[in-house]
Amino acid sequence: MSVYQHINGADWRNIWVTGDLHGCHSLLLKKLTSIGFDISQDLLISVGDMADRGAENVECLALLTRPWFLSVLGNHEQMLLDCLLNGGSTKHWRVNGGGWFFELDLEDEQRVRALLPQIAALPLVIEVTIQSKRFVICHADYPDNHYIFGKPVNEEAILWSRDRIAASSHGQVKAINGADQFIFGHTPLQTPQQFANQYYIDTGAVFVDNLTLLQIQGGESQL
Repeated sequence: MSVYQHINGADWRNIWVTGDLHGCHSLLLKKLTSIGFDISQDLLISVGDMADRGAENVECLALLTRPWFLSVLGNHEQMLLDCLLNGGSTKHWRVNGGGWFFELDLEDEQRVRALLPQIAALPLVIEVTIQSKRFVICHADYPDNHYIFGKPVNEEAILWSRDRIAASSHGQVKAINGADQFIFGHTPLQTPQQFANQYYIDTGAVFVDNLTLLQIQGGESQL
């Protein structure tokens, strides 16, 4: 796993960031159609948690084979890797929505297993530079108050922590220095929330059919 990945916005026409998919592949395709997404010119970046809880998990993970799709690692991808590659707890993954894997037919199980190297290679941080601005995408949090590309980070916190959003929700809002905007998923919300320079865009697609896409290039950034 490479902890950081850098993307040059000039390589794409439009760039969008999607909230947690959790197996909602058809909903994603519907949203991409509605925004006029062009797979030959546009880029979609996921905040992680592509699978678990929903019904189209294999299809969502297979997005990693598409040249127009990138993702950071989410805690649900980490649970998948822990179970299938590292001898970790099957029960932990199952109780968090991973039971779908154990019900797959052989063909789909092989499809998922073939994707394991790509899942294991997902970065924890994707940095996108767009002209003079720097956007940072992580799953749950960037667990430091000063961002530097390549800086060592607490991997468990970047995948699981809700400390920052909890503090912000209680009025203890603090910007993260070193980048213009940070974009996170992980914590389901009724609507996208912004605190200082942090956007939270997991709007519970698998629970309420509401998937948020945030455009960071190709027009005014919009929630």
